[in-house]
Order: sequence, then C-alpha cells, then structure tokens
Amino acid sequence: MAGLELAWRMPAEWEPHAATWLAWPHQKSDWPGKFAPIPWVYGEIVRHLARVETVRIIVASRAEESAARRICEQAGAALDNVQFFQAPTDRSWLRDSGPIFVKNSVGQVAALDWRFNGWAKYRNYAADDRLPAVIARQLQMRRIQPQAVLEGGGIDVNGTGLLLTTEEWLLSDTQVRNPGFTRQDYERLFHNYLGVQRVIWLARGIAGDDTHGHVDDLARFVDAETVAALDLGDTVKRLRAAGLRVVKLPAPAPVYFHRQLLPASYANFYIANGLVLVPTFNDPADRPALNTLARCFPDREVVGIYARDLVLGLGTLHCLTQQQPAADGK
Repeated sequence: MAGLELAWRMPAEWEPHAATWLAWPHQKSDWPGKFAPIPWVYGEIVRHLARVETVRIIVASRAEESAARRICEQAGAALDNVQFFQAPTDRSWLRDSGPIFVKNSVGQVAALDWRFNGWAKYRNYAADDRLPAVIARQLQMRRIQPQAVLEGGGIDVNGTGLLLTTEEWLLSDTQVRNPGFTRQDYERLFHNYLGVQRVIWLARGIAGDDTHGHVDDLARFVDAETVAALDLGDTVKRLRAAGLRVVKLPAPAPVYFHRQLLPASYANFYIANGLVLVPTFNDPADRPALNTLARCFPDREVVGIYARDLVLGLGTLHCLTQQQPAADGK
C-alpha cells in the first residue's frame, strides 16, 4: 500500500483528457414518460465534446450502436472522434458506475475499480458494477480494486491534494455505502487511492438528489484554490474556513415533474479539453450561471446544454460523463 499512497493521484477535471466516457441511455424507467428526447440530448453533448476530444460511448449491442451513431451524426457530431464499446449496463450514469482514473508520478494512468451498489438504493446494478473491469480490459490498462463502494459524483478534487465531499453522503444512516466506515476510514481511503492530503467535509447535498448528498450538485473546484458553490446551508462558510476562495453559483427555480422535485443545479457542469458544458433549465438564472462559470474558465468555451428533460433522470452533465486523463507523452 505504501507505494500506492506515494504514486497515484486523481487529476483535476481540467487537466488534459485522453477521452470522455459516456454510456448510451436505454433505461426508460429513469425518465418515466419522457425518454424520447434523452438520446437527442446525448447527441448534442457528443457534438460538443467530439470537437475537443475523443468520446468513448458504451452501447449494449450493435443495434444500439447503430442508433447512437445515427443520432450523433444527425446532431452534427464529428464521428471520427467517437468510439463505441459494447458492454451491458443497467443505467447510464457513468460518473458513479464507471472507473475513476488515477495517474502516477511517471504519468501512467490506471483505472480504479470501486465497488458499486446502485447508490445503496436500486437492486439492478450488477452490470454497472462490472463496467470498470470491462473498460480497463478494453484499454489494456492497469486496474486497481480498492474493495470499497465509491461513486465519482460524491467527490471532487483539485488534483493537488484537496477533496470535497459531504457528510450526508458518507456518514449518515441513509443509503449506507460502506457499513461501519468512519470519517477517518474514508479519509484514509481517499489518501491511499486518490492521493488526497486533506478532505473538506461539507454538510449536505441539494434537495431532490436521490444519491443522498453527492457533492457534484453542490460545490466544484474550478481551479486549485477556488470552488464554485451554491450558497446552501453553511457550505460557503465551511469552504472559506478551509482557506478556499468561493464563487457563488445561482440556482434555478425549483424544477418539478409530476410533483417530484428534481436536482436541477448549475454545479453539475463538466470540464472537457478547452470546453465547459453547463446544464441549463430555461430559467432566468441560466445566463448569470453561464456568465459566472465563463469568468471561472476564461481560457475555455462555456456552453449551455438544455437539461430540463435530462434532470428527470435525477442527474445531468457531470453525472453522465467520466473523464479519462491523458497519460504523459500521449
């Protein structure tokens, strides 16, 4: 373990990517009564990402690949930069079910194969739990198995030793991921496998989030010392107490569908090579949110993606993407 502690770290999302991974949507029950537009939202996401990096899409079959290709092509995506990989999935929230990629001190990349238990809520997760092994095998990449449950949407790192997470997600008695784990157990896990030196614990996630507290709807690093965050509870106070600069993000008006509150948040943006994709909701706060993030990323194009349909699945852009960092020399 000592070598692992010294050698590996999770790069920040803004560091160079080799690719972005997606899993093509197929689980209609995630978008009850509103699935039809979702593949077209993915097509629009692929259109933007394929302009700046390779996009790797997991599909269940050749038929699903053909359908995905057709949608991406009709959306105007550069298919030369899109690659397809066949593997079964239960859902398409790859941020949580896919591997978390780490990089060592000589620039090599490995895939962390955390256990996945359907957010300690859903029963159909066996195929998603196998995804990191499938992806590592496809890439012929080293796979490391921490033997603990972890979801990528529950953490955010600055690449130089700091990690954000929430007490609600990991330390409450609801949807328990790792029974018996303490705060210290998690901090040790983050140190050993992600190269984290200090964990900044925030209190709670946002309302409507069925993961029970993922941080990627609440607060995100935008550089090594700055966090874009919702002014929710004592979030800003805790971040400032940790010595971080805080840029406050606005929030859209609450989004409901059939009286269900949905986790609509501008914090669920995704940072790609030269590009930041931001969920928008046909809300007056869309423009201030885009302008705020444009100031945070002056060297990247900031693009809004309409996500009012997408968020019915209880996640948006960050939830469905997973970055693969570039190996040194690649």
